[in-house]
Amino acid sequence: MKTDIEQLSPTSKKISIEIEPDEVDRKIDQAYKEIQKRAKIKGFRPGRAPIKLLERYYGKQVIEDVTKELINESFPKALQDSELFPLNFPILEKGTLEKGKSFRYSAVMEVRPEIELGEYRGIEVKKEKVHITEEDVDKRLEEIRKAHGRLTSVESDRPVKEDDYVILEYAAFSGGQPLEDIKASNFMVRVGSGDFHPEFEKALIGAKKGEEKAIHVDFEQEYYHSQLAGKSIDFQVKISDIKEMELPELNDDFARRLDAEFDSFEALRARVKEMMIQQETQRVEREAKSRLIEKIAEGIELPLPSSLVESEILSGIESVRQDLMRSGSSLEKAGLSEEKLREEFRPSAEKKVKQSLILTEIAKKENITVTEEDLEEAFQDLAKTTGQEVEPLRRYYEARGLIDSMRQRLLEQKTLNYLMEHANIIEDETSATEQGANSKQEETA
Repeated sequence: MKTDIEQLSPTSKKISIEIEPDEVDRKIDQAYKEIQKRAKIKGFRPGRAPIKLLERYYGKQVIEDVTKELINESFPKALQDSELFPLNFPILEKGTLEKGKSFRYSAVMEVRPEIELGEYRGIEVKKEKVHITEEDVDKRLEEIRKAHGRLTSVESDRPVKEDDYVILEYAAFSGGQPLEDIKASNFMVRVGSGDFHPEFEKALIGAKKGEEKAIHVDFEQEYYHSQLAGKSIDFQVKISDIKEMELPELNDDFARRLDAEFDSFEALRARVKEMMIQQETQRVEREAKSRLIEKIAEGIELPLPSSLVESEILSGIESVRQDLMRSGSSLEKAGLSEEKLREEFRPSAEKKVKQSLILTEIAKKENITVTEEDLEEAFQDLAKTTGQEVEPLRRYYEARGLIDSMRQRLLEQKTLNYLMEHANIIEDETSATEQGANSKQEETA
C-alpha cells in the first residue's frame, strides 16, 4: 500500500492511497470463492459453478463489496501511518476496481491546523481576592427565603401594586390588526421585574381583579422578541387574579424545615457562607483561567476548521431550543430564527474553537494526557452532582459516543491547571463586590 498526502489548505488535507494489483486480485478471488460455495445456479452442483459464470451473475456485487472491504481495511491504517486525525467525516473519491490493476482512491478531510505557539508560561494574570461579606450572606438568605415563599391570591378588593404577581389574559394588535402568535391566557407577570416590559408592567399598577384595560407599548428596536421589536403594540388585557408572595420568617424553624441537619438558623447561615465561599473560589479560578487563555490566544493567528466551528454553533442553537421546549415554547414562538442565532453564536464559537486548539497543542507539547483515573474521577464527580450512579452514567456516555468529548474537556482542564501553575498570578486586592461598587460610583460621578 502506498500513500501520498497533499495539503489543500491550512485545515484541509487529501490522502491518496494505492493498493497493489496482487492484493486486489487476492480479494476478488477470495470473494468469488465465497460466492461459489453458496451460489445456486441451475445445472451446477453447489461449489461447482465456473467463475466466468459467477462473474456474469455477481460481478457488480463483487466489485462493490471488494471496493468497500479494501477501503475499510486500508484507510484506518493509512491514517495511522500518516498520523492524520480527521475532524469530520472524510469525503471519498473512489477509483475503478479492476483485476490485475492497482486500486486507487483518495479522501479529503479537515484536520487540525499547525500552530506556532508563543510564550505560554509565566504569563501575568490577575486573580480576584475571594471575599464574602455578611451582607452578601444576608442577600443569599433572602433569595432562599423568597424561593420558599408562597403565592396567595389577594382577598381584598385592592388594586395591583409593585411586586404583585398578576395573572392575566392578553391579545396584541399592531395597526389595529391582531398578532396571532402574541396572545396568552393564565399568564403571570411580576410587576416591576421588567421580565415582560417595564411600560406594560407599570400600566398594570392600579388595576383590579376582573378589570379589562388597554395598554400601549412602544417596543425598542433591540427588544428580544423579533415580532415586537421596534413596533407600537396595543394590548387588550384582562386581570384574572392578583397574587402576593408570603415569605417565611428566617428563624430556627425555617432552618430545620430546609434540612434536618440544621438545628438552628445560625447553622444554616454558616453553611450558606461556606457554600458561597466555595462558589466564589470556583468563579474566581474560572475567570482567571479565562483571562489567561485569552492572553495566550490573542497573539496567535490561527485558521479555524469550519466543521469544529459549525459543531459549536449547532450545539448552542440546540441548547436554546431545548431550554425553550422545557418552558413550553419554541424558537418560532420566541421570535427567534436559526439564522439569527447562528450569527449571534459564531463569534463565541470561533473563540472557543481557537482556544481549544491552542490548549490541545500545549497539552501535546507538555505531554499532558487524560488517564483512565482522570476519567473515573470525572464520572464520580458527575454522579455526585446529578445524584446518579457512576456505571449507568458511563454507559450513557459510551452509548452516545460522548466519551471522546469528555476526554477533550478533561484535557483542556488539566492543561489550564498546568498553565495556572506556571503563570505569574497577581492577586487583585479588590473583591468582585467592591469592584462592582467602585464601578457604579465612577458612573455616577
